[in-house]
Amino acid sequence: MSDHVYSKTEVVGSSKTSIDDAIRNAIKTAGKSIRNTEWFEVSELRGHIVDGDVGHFQVTVKIGFRYEKED
Repeated sequence: MSDHVYSKTEVVGSSKTSIDDAIRNAIKTAGKSIRNTEWFEVSELRGHIVDGDVGHFQVTVKIGFRYEKED
């Protein structure tokens, strides 16, 4: 296994449906701009209340990505 160098970026995904969808929205959207994404960690969960019910979920996700090595 080669040695790798990683970095993390923090994004916030949201969904009216679920926490899972909010995480997936964050990862899919970040993956369009960031190459070599390899892992994630959830750092915050929160939501918006509308008329006494959940209006939407917000999830802060730290996404780890690997730097490309130069030859």
